[in-house]
Order: sequence, then C-alpha cells, then structure tokens
Amino acid sequence: MRVFAGLGNPGPAHAGHRHNVGFMALDAIHAAHGFPTWKAKFRGLASEGPLGPARVMLLKPQTFMNESGRSVGEALRFLKLGPEALSVFYDELDLPPFRVKVKTGGGAAGHNGIRSIIAHVGPEFERVRIGIGHPGDRERVTPHVLGNWAKAEGQPLAALLADIAELAPLLAAGDAVRFMNDLALRQGRGD
Repeated sequence: MRVFAGLGNPGPAHAGHRHNVGFMALDAIHAAHGFPTWKAKFRGLASEGPLGPARVMLLKPQTFMNESGRSVGEALRFLKLGPEALSVFYDELDLPPFRVKVKTGGGAAGHNGIRSIIAHVGPEFERVRIGIGHPGDRERVTPHVLGNWAKAEGQPLAALLADIAELAPLLAAGDAVRFMNDLALRQGRGD
C-alpha cells in the first residue's frame, strides 16, 4: 500500500494556482486510472484503488497548505504505514516550469506544506517536485505561487499532467528513476 499526497489549497478560488499543481497531478492520476469518487477522510479528500502493482490511496489535504501534515500524518497512522510509503506531489520554485524531479528526504526548502509534513511524519518520504519556475525577484514569489497559470502555459501543463498520470504506476512500483527518465523523454528532453 502507498499514499500519494498532492498539495494545494482547497476551494475554487485556489484551483488554478501554481501552488495547487499537486492537487492537479492527483486529479489527473485519479481520472486516468478510474479511481472511485473522492470521499472526505483524514481531513482531506481520499480515493483508493490499484495503480500498477500497488494499491494506492490518493489524498488531497483540505487543511490549507500550511497544515498539510495533519492530514497526511493521520492517513499514514490509520493505514499503519511509515514515511517510506508516501509520495508527495507539489510545486517547486527552483525548477523551471514543467520540469519534474523526484527525490527522497531532505529539508523543506521554504515550502510550508513540506515543512508541515516533515513535522508530522519525518523527512524520509518521496517528493515529486513539479517545477513552476521562479519569478526572478523575491518580492514577486508570493503573487507568482498564488497566481493562476498563464493561458500560454495551459497546453504544456495539461500535457505534463497527462504524462505524470500515465507514468504514475512506475512511482507506485518504486521506480522513480524510470518515471523521471520516461517523463523527460515524453517532454522532449533527453535528460
């Protein structure tokens, strides 16, 4: 059993924000793999089903970003799982838009949702960092993160989310390296 948690802020006012790309990734996985209807659970929205070789619970905390760890920690404790069974999908300022990197462990790098999860479950979980790019100036970070994706970004974002969803079974199988390689190839990069 694995838990895929996507980070974001609840409600329609936040739905298109760059900060909500974790929710968007989970919605794409949910739709592509025919997961059952979302249900209110663990201070979030959850849906459980098979994904590749594993059974996966998709979880979108509804606690707002800064308290994401409450929801994730509750789900892991209920399922009697440790942080090694967790993959968190979230926005990363320090990656160019539409680049994805997966790593396990590390610090929060200023991300309040990750800081909260570390506080509740420890740092040794898999992070699926989805690049949103840096606006270039610290003063513009908050409006950038809490702003909607630009119209011109719609098509590449949709393509990326579809590719993440299609390749998600590799993550469920524990093959993050192949997931990243296959994703880079689909995105037209040989890295």
